[in-house]
Amino acid sequence: PISRHSRVHFTSQKLKINLTAFNQSVACSRWKKKKMASTSGKLMRAVQYASCGGGAAGLKHAEVPIPTPAKDEVLIKLEAVSINPVNWKVQKGIMRPVLPRKFPRIPCTDVAGEIVEVGSAVQKFKAGDKVVGYLALSQSEGGMAEYAAAKESSTVGRPAEVSAAEGAALPVAGVTAYQALTQVAGLKLDGTGPQRNILVTAASGGVGQYAVQLAKLGNAHVTATCGARNIELVKSLGADEVLDYKTPEGAALKSPSGKKYDAVVHCTTGISWSTFEPNLSGSGKVIDLTPGPSAFMTFALKKLTFSKKQLLPLLADVKAADLECLVELVKEKKLKTVIDSTYPLSKAEDAWAKSIEGHATGKIIVEP
Repeated sequence: PISRHSRVHFTSQKLKINLTAFNQSVACSRWKKKKMASTSGKLMRAVQYASCGGGAAGLKHAEVPIPTPAKDEVLIKLEAVSINPVNWKVQKGIMRPVLPRKFPRIPCTDVAGEIVEVGSAVQKFKAGDKVVGYLALSQSEGGMAEYAAAKESSTVGRPAEVSAAEGAALPVAGVTAYQALTQVAGLKLDGTGPQRNILVTAASGGVGQYAVQLAKLGNAHVTATCGARNIELVKSLGADEVLDYKTPEGAALKSPSGKKYDAVVHCTTGISWSTFEPNLSGSGKVIDLTPGPSAFMTFALKKLTFSKKQLLPLLADVKAADLECLVELVKEKKLKTVIDSTYPLSKAEDAWAKSIEGHATGKIIVEP
């Protein structure tokens, strides 16, 4: 039997252990709260605009509060941000009154960096993780800044083999090309599907460069259009045939080998349905990634007349699963990013102007 003295000593020791564990738990909790609140009230450099219009001149540099992540968000210290045409189109006002929802607005949606804080409900990530994130267009606090808060559901891990610039280039441009080819054109990127003939217009641009490479992974014969100065580049990405869009043959979109296209990944504007139609196979599709009013009219007409040849507008929905697939392809060196130019945050206006100009070869990156 245990003596009374022994029982008292045992209880005392147990109490000490419990108190020690409690104190450690409290200390850990305080440390976490302190860490989570480390950016609270601090300012960051950002680029924003206060009204629609103005182009690059409408961008202003400012110091604004670092975002506080919601319970389902992560706060990312940004290392790279990419510009997509939709960013300056929103600034131009083509989506009013839907977007922007409020001013001032920090533009850009595609980011990469390191997580510094996580919301209370975040499960997949922790501080210190390298990631790629997509910020919804509906957010007023975008990525042209030193920090950004992203939904956990729109964030994916970034392995060491994928640079910040490569990661930031992927969300809109990469996922758009991916969805056009896999969901609409029906390609299987493991190459197991039947060979299809694919045309990619503006193949040296942000979306086009990915479309060429992904189509080749999907066992396609790829014809591409671009300017004369980029023909060798587009061939290096895997295109089987490359047309200079300024030549009569290029303007007519005719395959040099006489092939008819099963699908067209249309990454530019200014080409009529009448130019596409004679180059399509019997059930060929034009996947229009920059659809205007005429595209939607053609889409409706082809549906009403039960035409096998179709024009299909596509507005990509950036999903984490698709983004993860692209990051993995970059890691495996099966997909590469052509970067046109890189600018510091202090020169964001120059990057903006370059994108508006419309002749970038690949992606334009800003590094905060």
